[in-house]
Order: sequence, then structure tokens, then C-alpha cells
Amino acid sequence: MNIGSAAEATNLPSKTIRYYEDIGLVKPGRADNGYRDYSDEDVHRLKFLQRSRSLGFTIEECRILLSLYDDESRASADVQTIAQEKIKKVDEKIAELQSLRATLKVLVKNCHGDQRPDCPILDDLAGRKAKSA
Repeated sequence: MNIGSAAEATNLPSKTIRYYEDIGLVKPGRADNGYRDYSDEDVHRLKFLQRSRSLGFTIEECRILLSLYDDESRASADVQTIAQEKIKKVDEKIAELQSLRATLKVLVKNCHGDQRPDCPILDDLAGRKAKSA
């Protein structure tokens, strides 16, 4: 199938599919006319990549996951380790975002939100102490 059909079948933009080919994650054949020719296996790999990326795996993690998928003698523990590391990174990001949210809530609470020009939010962003009222 051509790249447009592969894109439709995988919900990936053609540009992304070409990128995955450029970095060696998929290797479609070529038709007689020189155009890319995606097999069912290529589409399956693209769906695998799409799902992996939607779960937050990096390109390099996807490369490792694909190699494990292709290796029938793999240990599932290897795959589990990668997923556990991803969970750890997600937890760290959640903690980071919660801290960011808490900081923003304090800044918003301390802002008068009126017609005065002084603004504790801008003062904080500029690294200055808020002016006392």
C-alpha cells in the first residue's frame, strides 16, 4: 500500500511515517514505480509505534521495544523494566506539575486582580519580591 493508505490505516501523518523510515524504525519496500510500498507488517509496526508514542515512550525507547517485540526469545522482564521506568518518569512529571500548580495557585491568590499596576505574579516571574500593600 502507498504512504497515504498507510497513514490512514495508522492515524499517523505521512511526514511522521517518512521520519520513522528515515531513522530506520520501518523499512518499507519499493514498488516498481519507486514509491514506498507498505506491507501489512509495516502497518502493524507503525501502529505499534503510534501506540507506544501515545503512552509517552521516546523514539529510542520505541526502538528498544520494537527490537524486543521482534525477538521471540526476549524476556518479558526486559519489557516490564522499560515500562516501570516509564511509570517512574510519569510519576516524576506528575509531581513536577503538581508543584507547578501549587506555585501558580499561590501567585494567583496573592494577586489583587484589580486595576492597580502592581502584580505579584509579574514580580515573581521577574525574580523580585512583591511590593507590600
